[in-house]
Amino acid sequence: MSNAQDPPPETPRPRKGRGALSNPRPRFAEHDRAAVDDGWHGDLGSPGGALPPGGLPHPGGADLEMPALRTRLHLDSARSILSRNDSPDVPFDRSLNPYRGCQHGCIYCYARPSHAYLGLSPGLDFETEIFYKPEAPVLLRAELARPGYRPAPVALGSNTDAYQPSERHLEIARGLLRVLHEASHPVVVITKSDLVLRDLDLLADLARERLAAVLVSITTLDSQLARRLEPRAAAPCRRLAAIEGLTAAGVPCGVLVSPVIPGLTDH
Repeated sequence: MSNAQDPPPETPRPRKGRGALSNPRPRFAEHDRAAVDDGWHGDLGSPGGALPPGGLPHPGGADLEMPALRTRLHLDSARSILSRNDSPDVPFDRSLNPYRGCQHGCIYCYARPSHAYLGLSPGLDFETEIFYKPEAPVLLRAELARPGYRPAPVALGSNTDAYQPSERHLEIARGLLRVLHEASHPVVVITKSDLVLRDLDLLADLARERLAAVLVSITTLDSQLARRLEPRAAAPCRRLAAIEGLTAAGVPCGVLVSPVIPGLTDH
C-alpha cells in the first residue's frame, strides 16, 4: 500500500540530442536492477524527518538539464559483411551495415533491440555505444570475388544508417560504395542523412548503368517534431535538398514515410 508521504518515483527526463529517456536492461542480461524505497529517506527531508509536500524534490531541481551523453565508438572485428535474409516481406536478400547502433537516435527505430546481442541496452546505449567495421570494404571485396557469388541488389544501411554522423570522418560507407562501383554491382542506399550527397560521384556513375538508387526516410516535414522523433538526423528540409541533388545528378530516389504515427505524422 502506498503512503501519502512516500517519494514519487523519479521520472526519466530527456537528454539533449538523444531520443531515448532511459537505458532498459538488455533482454539477455543475467541480472536486473530495480530502484526501491528502502525507508531511509526520512532524514533527507525537512527537520525532524518529515518529507516536504509531494515527497522528495528531484536532485538539483526539476528544471536541471540532464548531463549530455557522449558517443563512444567501438571497433567491430567482423569476419563477414554481407547479411542475408529469405523473408518474403523484404524486397532484397542481402544487405550491408557498416555500423551497429545509430547516433540518429530515432525513438521508433526497429533496430534498437539488436543491441541486446552485444549485451547493451536498446535505450541510450543504442545511440551512444556505436560499433564500426573499418575492414568492411576489404571484406566486401573478398565476398564479391568468391567463385559462387551471384550479383543482386544489395541494401546499404538496412538495419542502421550508413550515413550517421561518425561516417563523416570514418568514411566506411564511401569505401563500400567504391568496391561496388569497381565491381559494377547494384546497390540501394537507405538513409535519412544528406551526407549521402558526399558520394554523389560514385552513385551517379552507378546510376548511369542503372545500378543505383537512394531511398530517403522522411517521416514528417515538421522540423520541431522531427527533432523530437529523430534528434540527430538531418532536418526534413535538408533531406528534401538531398533528394533534389540526387535527382538532378540522375540518381533515382524514393521516399520512405514510415512510421506513420496517428496524431503525430498522420491526422
